[in-house]
Order: sequence, then C-alpha cells, then structure tokens
Amino acid sequence: MTRSDRLALSGPIDAPDVPMIEIASPTRRDEARSAMAVAASLRDRGVPIRDVAVAVRDLDPYEEPLFRAALQYAIAPVFWTQLRVTQTRPYALVESVCEVLAGDAVDRDALLRPLELRWSPPTSGDPLDPPLPDGSPSLSAEWPMEAEAVHRARDVLPDGSRPIPEWIELFDSVDGADDRLRRFAEWIDAAPSPEPASVTSLLGEAIEGYAERAVPETKSADSPALLDTETDARAIVRVRTLVRQLRHKFADRLEAGTLERSWSAVADLAGVIATQRPGRREHSNARALDVFEANDLWALEVPYVIAVGLTAEEWPRPSQSALPPEFREAVLRGEGATGALAPQPAWVGGRDRDQFVDALRAAGDCVVVTRHTRSPGGDEVARSPLLDHVETRRVSEESRRRLVGADRELPPALRDIVVGGPNGDDDGTEGDRE
Repeated sequence: MTRSDRLALSGPIDAPDVPMIEIASPTRRDEARSAMAVAASLRDRGVPIRDVAVAVRDLDPYEEPLFRAALQYAIAPVFWTQLRVTQTRPYALVESVCEVLAGDAVDRDALLRPLELRWSPPTSGDPLDPPLPDGSPSLSAEWPMEAEAVHRARDVLPDGSRPIPEWIELFDSVDGADDRLRRFAEWIDAAPSPEPASVTSLLGEAIEGYAERAVPETKSADSPALLDTETDARAIVRVRTLVRQLRHKFADRLEAGTLERSWSAVADLAGVIATQRPGRREHSNARALDVFEANDLWALEVPYVIAVGLTAEEWPRPSQSALPPEFREAVLRGEGATGALAPQPAWVGGRDRDQFVDALRAAGDCVVVTRHTRSPGGDEVARSPLLDHVETRRVSEESRRRLVGADRELPPALRDIVVGGPNGDDDGTEGDRE
C-alpha cells in the first residue's frame, strides 16, 4: 500500500452535489424529534412520505426515541433492521416446548411457559383436536390462554417436578384447574421421540398454532404502527424456515454422531441456526417512513435523506484498537519501518465513512444531517469529523425550535429547497438567512 493509498483512507469526501442542511439539538431525544419534525413538515408540504428516508449508523440507541417522535407526528415508521429472532415470542415458544419435552419430569413454571407464550393446539384434523360440534365455541375464541388464566394456574398448581402423566392426573384433582392445561399436557404426552421428521412436525404444529391464533392477539393490543405485529409476522417466517432446517441439520448431526438424540439437543441446534441471522427484512409500505441502518443504504435512491446521529461518538464509531493513537497515525503515514505495515480501515472510520458517503449519494434533492450536543450526563458531545469534509447550512436554534413547535415551520434553508426557490448564498455557519 502506497503512502497516498494510506492517506486516502482519511482523505476528502467526494460529496454529491445536493444541498446539505445541518440541525443540532440539545439531546438525543430532541434530535429524534427534530428528524421526525422534518419528515412530518415535508409530508405536510406535499412530499410523499415514500420520498423521505431516515439513515442511522446504529439503530439500537435511536430506535426507541425515533419511534416515539414518529408517533408524536402521526408517522408510522418502518425500521429496516436485522431480526433478532431469538428475542421474539415465536422462537421462545419453540424453545419452551423443547424444554418441556427434554426431561422425564418438568416443574410447574416450565410446564406453563409455552402457555404464557400463547401456545395453541394444532389445527383441526389432528387426532387430539377433533372437529368441534355445531354450536360450540371456536378454538380461536378459547386459545391462546389468557395471561390471567395462566397466572391463576400458577397459583392453584403445586410446585415441584413431575412426569407429564402425573400432571394430567393432577389437573383432575385440583379445584379450579383450567381444562386447557390438560389439553396442552396431553399434546406434550403424545409427542413422538425426537427424530428429524417428528421434530419438524411437532414444532411446526406449535408455530402454526401461534400464527393462526396468537398473532391476532398481538395485533389487538398493538400500537397504531403495528410494530409488534410486524415483528411477530417476521419471526414466524424465520421460525418456519428454522423448523424446516432443523430436520436436515438434526439428521446430519445424528448421522455424524456429533449430537445426541434428545429434545435438549434440538433446542441447542435451533439456537445455533437462529443466531446466524441470515438476512434483512424486505418490506414496503408506501404510507410508512423508512428508517435504515447506514449499511443498507448503498443502493437506495430517494429525494430526501435525513441522516441522524452525526456525532463523534456515533458516526464514525471511535476505534476500539488497543494500539496507541501515535502508532496508528505513523502506520497511516507509512513513514520509515511502518511502511511495511497495513493499516486497519477502522482506524480512520473507513467503513463508517463509506456508509456516510452512501447516505449522501442516496439523496436526489437534499440531505438533512442531525446531531445532539449533550450526553445524558450533561457532557458535551462533539460534532462528527465526517462533517468537516462537506459543506452544510446550519440551522439556528431558534429555527429548530420553530420546526418542532406547534406550527412545524421548516427552516428557510430547507423551505427554499422544497418549494424550488433559490438556495441562496451561505457561509456554512448559519444558513437560515434570518
């Protein structure tokens, strides 16, 4: 690597020829509110919401404040993130069923866990689920068990581990025991031994019962943006795929002798498959505002991009290298003996820098960059050094307050762009021309 190649890692950014507006807010929550106020104001001025996208380097610290701010402005946000399927209810249901099946005896909490996670019986046609007589309430009205019913069951059932047949007998002798407890226990008792085909069929029944009867419960209790419902739906798709993969993976491991034939081994193998997180969601909603992580922006084309989190602590993320900064700088310069060493792009935020450029290039009309100036502890948060490579028109605090106020008045610099008026001359510091 030549010296010029090394220095190119931190060289000037070849920014696209679109106006850039910079909004600084006191706190992260204020910043999220400013970003969503821009989106709402653009929408109110006739810009279709699908022509606006929000870009964040890392959604974890921003998803909650952006979501709250979006609802404040009657915006339905769609967060394009990898699904952490192991943190979803459908996956937890599969895991809890395996736990109940794993041992010769099961305690009260483990037995009730699948019911807490909205287990429902398999669809009609199963021997344990005969068609209901005319006039009987439908299964969808009885299942899943209400949270209150599961809590009552925990109160009336004794603690301690028992084989499933003993639990079934106990349900007949305990006053107030819900008949649905027996229904679930009988399903567990009839479960086949863990073979590749039976693993797929049994866990498939659990996830299909959830899809049919539990998702409507999620939707009825969800917010207007239906984020929990969408997460449930995405998780069901992933877990269905996982269950199909389990059949082949389990068969291969059994044949190779690297896995024991047990339900606990099935649960462990499911965890291995689930944590691979193979893809991103593909979802489109013309009435929702798309919120992307920066590494998903490389092929995006949209008129307005709102890039959030342009601070020195968020974008670029500070290097975690254990090497001293002086040594890293010497390697980047390539002087003397260090010329034989290859620098890490992360030392100068190479990946974050590329993603910042992708965010700029995705915008056809305008980029709005936002940042916050104070940490939760009141410490000053520095401006991102990436912004030193581009020219921005900074919005004054007075204009920002009007933007997030009741009238949602666009800053003049951005208003000129939306109405197609002149952008005016700007010295890069106060672009409002007020």
